[in-house]
Amino acid sequence: MHAVTERPVHHLHLQAERMKRPDLKHLLDTLPTRPGVYQYFDDEGEVIYVGKAKSLRSRVRSYFHDSAAYDPKTTRLVEKIKHIEWIVTESELEALLLEMNLIKRHRPRYNVLLKDDKRYPYLKVTWADDFPKLTSTRNVRQDGARYYGPYTSALAMRETVHTLRKIFPYLDCDRVITGEDERACLYHDMGLCLAPCIGAVDNATYRAMIEQLCRFLGGDTAAVIERLTSEMEAHAERMEYEQAARARDRLEAVERVIERQRIIAPGLADRDVVALAREDGSAVAQVFFVRNGKLVGREYFQLEGTEDETNSEVLAEFVKQFYDETSQVPGEIVLPEHVAESEIIARWLRDKRGTSVKLAVPKRGQKKALMDVAVENANETLRALKAAHAVESKEEHAERAMADLQEALGLPRLPRRIECYDISTLQGESTVGAMVVFSDAAPNRPDYRHFKIKTVAGQDDYAAMGEMLSRRFTRLAAHRAAGGGPSLDGPPGAFERTPGLVLVDGGKGQLAVARRVLAELGLDDLPLASLAKREELLFQPGEPVPVRLPRDSQALFLVQRARDEAHRFAITYNRKLRRQKGLRSSLEEVPGVGPKRRKALLLHFGSVARIRAASLDDIAAAPGMTRRVAEQIKAYL
Repeated sequence: MHAVTERPVHHLHLQAERMKRPDLKHLLDTLPTRPGVYQYFDDEGEVIYVGKAKSLRSRVRSYFHDSAAYDPKTTRLVEKIKHIEWIVTESELEALLLEMNLIKRHRPRYNVLLKDDKRYPYLKVTWADDFPKLTSTRNVRQDGARYYGPYTSALAMRETVHTLRKIFPYLDCDRVITGEDERACLYHDMGLCLAPCIGAVDNATYRAMIEQLCRFLGGDTAAVIERLTSEMEAHAERMEYEQAARARDRLEAVERVIERQRIIAPGLADRDVVALAREDGSAVAQVFFVRNGKLVGREYFQLEGTEDETNSEVLAEFVKQFYDETSQVPGEIVLPEHVAESEIIARWLRDKRGTSVKLAVPKRGQKKALMDVAVENANETLRALKAAHAVESKEEHAERAMADLQEALGLPRLPRRIECYDISTLQGESTVGAMVVFSDAAPNRPDYRHFKIKTVAGQDDYAAMGEMLSRRFTRLAAHRAAGGGPSLDGPPGAFERTPGLVLVDGGKGQLAVARRVLAELGLDDLPLASLAKREELLFQPGEPVPVRLPRDSQALFLVQRARDEAHRFAITYNRKLRRQKGLRSSLEEVPGVGPKRRKALLLHFGSVARIRAASLDDIAAAPGMTRRVAEQIKAYL
């Protein structure tokens, strides 16, 4: 992008005739005639609209003439404008790119917006790695990886991944692959990993398998079916029936995935079909993803800010925002009608794809029939959303929370397992630690753990945190050293599982302690953050500026729930220990009850509470007791 020039904002109040906003006249008179982007601000300094123009002067001034007849939405916009800023660009294409970036950054209330432009999930093949892996993500980046999608839902995508693992046994662990490990993990025994870690296959063989996986995800399923069929027949001819059965099972798995892909147009190449449905101010865009003539997926997207906008304008904004996020741009995008700025959008898509992209509006034939189906689906989707008040499922809320947290902290993968740690003490008494676990954004109570702090005297939260983390992660380090299995599907013990995020309650001090402990154990690859209570800021190792999550962010709700749950779990345990200690100390003050009798009583009854509830005869019948001492205990307690 060429350098741009930003003009200063002027605040002058001059009278002028025939202007709706005479206070802005001087500013409007200084607008340049060059292409660029303009921003409107309200009286609170918030960006409320971002637009672009071939001529800034003509476009911006057109909002303020008395003769201009605008819809109610634009009328409200003009009334709220207090300040204007603009940026001059070298071309309309550069203005388009800048406009998209500013809309994404500010999400102005008067622009047409994707209601959630990060909702759709992708499959990511880390092709730039020596031994690529398949992961899921909602963040598409230019990082050398290959992305496939978007998928209709996170659940459907996980089902596909589960099936693909049986066909293409790729890596799913954090080992450094040298080929010299002593043993492979359980997945290799289950036929779900080729085990390059022990040298079972070399790099070339493994990457060839991943290349087949990529071709399959791209819609080329015929080659995979042919290969598996040949393998099955070859094993059968050699009477290798176990291997033949395995190939048969993989072939059946492939066919189950293919069954989900409807063959709709054998003659059509890769293309997306975009339809639009609108009703009572609500709007939904429906996208059909056609690859090699097969409908490999479809997704809907809700839009907001569409009132009083034309279909052409809404479609143009959707196309820009959607394809700005996606990594795959097909050779043709089929639309229900022509969009504004189609030539500039096509140029931008061509640069993004590397080859030409056609924006087609079919009038008849196969494409028109496909568009009709997409429009019908869009209308049905909009009706269903309105009937359900667009309430998302619990699963979608969880997926969004984890995706938002992954993006905010730059995590390598979705934090499906979050472990949160807190310390509780009362003036250094009965100091305890708590570990709570959230799996897929929900409490995983069987994996909660308490820690009695043993090596810290007095009130020292930092030292207590260090002891707790050391005790917890020493087990994980030992498990890894012994060649332990994958992150989340390993042994049942909570301490042998690798968290997707380690979260400690506190600020920079607690973070420094946690960082030191993990580094000493060789676990500094674990994602780590601390959550400070007062400002709700997330601190990360090596990052000078903390992360402030939006107040309405699902990610913020998730880390707050984890922090609050850890605090509750810790303080409950602390109170329990102090209560037990208080009861024991009260027993020590009973005349005639020495250490031996106290021990005998506690062994017999189990607790001081049960002693208190017992009858006089029951206490007297306990080992080593007399009637007189029993009467003293009963009276005292």
